[in-house]
Amino acid sequence: MKFALAGGGTGGHAYPSITVGEELRDRANAEVVYYGSEHGPERALATAAGFAYRAIPASQVRGGPGRMLLGGLNLLRGRLAAQRALAADRPAALFATGGYAAAPVGWAAPAVGVPLLVFLPDVRPGWAVRFLARYATRVACSVDASIAALPASRTVVTGYPVRRQFTEATRADGVARFGLQPLLPTLLVTGGSLGAHRLNVALAAGLPRLLEHAQVLHVSGRDEEPWLQAERERLPASLQERYHLHGYTEEMASAMAASDLAITRAGASTLGELPMSGLPAIVIPGDFSDQHANADYLASRGAAIVLRGDELHRLEGEALRLLADAPARAAMVTAMRALARPDAAAHLATIMQEIAA
Repeated sequence: MKFALAGGGTGGHAYPSITVGEELRDRANAEVVYYGSEHGPERALATAAGFAYRAIPASQVRGGPGRMLLGGLNLLRGRLAAQRALAADRPAALFATGGYAAAPVGWAAPAVGVPLLVFLPDVRPGWAVRFLARYATRVACSVDASIAALPASRTVVTGYPVRRQFTEATRADGVARFGLQPLLPTLLVTGGSLGAHRLNVALAAGLPRLLEHAQVLHVSGRDEEPWLQAERERLPASLQERYHLHGYTEEMASAMAASDLAITRAGASTLGELPMSGLPAIVIPGDFSDQHANADYLASRGAAIVLRGDELHRLEGEALRLLADAPARAAMVTAMRALARPDAAAHLATIMQEIAA
């Protein structure tokens, strides 16, 4: 049997597709084909997973009139290209996440008789999920707070499907992989797959004090690494040893397992990866409505503290306060772990098999 996946633009939208595809391949010896954008990060992720890849024209349908027009034209071009590819591949079902890369493929699926499962990784559906939900055979979402915005009769809460590494990583493994000191508290800072400049600037300003109390594991984004390396070299030698800077890592599960507190953006993956790791967080949503809803969801459950973009001056103080308050962190760990759904990938793969039948 053959299954198709679609979605991308960011890791938070690509990883669920990859994870569900791997689950289908493992349990049913299925062939998996990934439909993604021509230049998005999903191409490398799909190729690394061993999936065939089909590049489909797509671009964001938002912005000024010119960008809206271009996005609409690419949506139509992508639908026609996806329709031809789906007709040739003949998958038994299509799994599509949000994001502009999924929109033309999901739109094309019903036209060629391919059942469609639409998955919402974030709390709040963006335009792509709202658009595709009307064509979907079934809809799934990460959290119960999303149900009100989706077609209730066809929607089920499955959780966010995390990569297998998040079920296997241990603290000892993370300490060894990143060369950390096992007895020092560890602060993980990450801006997501694309990095986050304002977050990195705020962190750099607070490094001298933070490093007096903890070691910092900083996944900065590749473009940000050079200037942060220069900042590291200006620190006293004793503090340099506590600042572990990486432009990118494929071992985020190990990084989270080794950490006591995270400072992170609020992309879709935080709804699955932080709970599976039981990692309390200071969450700083980016300038997107979906990130604000994700951050507020975690905070409302007592699992995270939210700082808005205009509150970054408080970052150092909040991090130091939580690093010094073990009972507060322990309560956040309990709240975060309560949100974990370790069977999400298996649940979604089962739905795919059901609609294929």
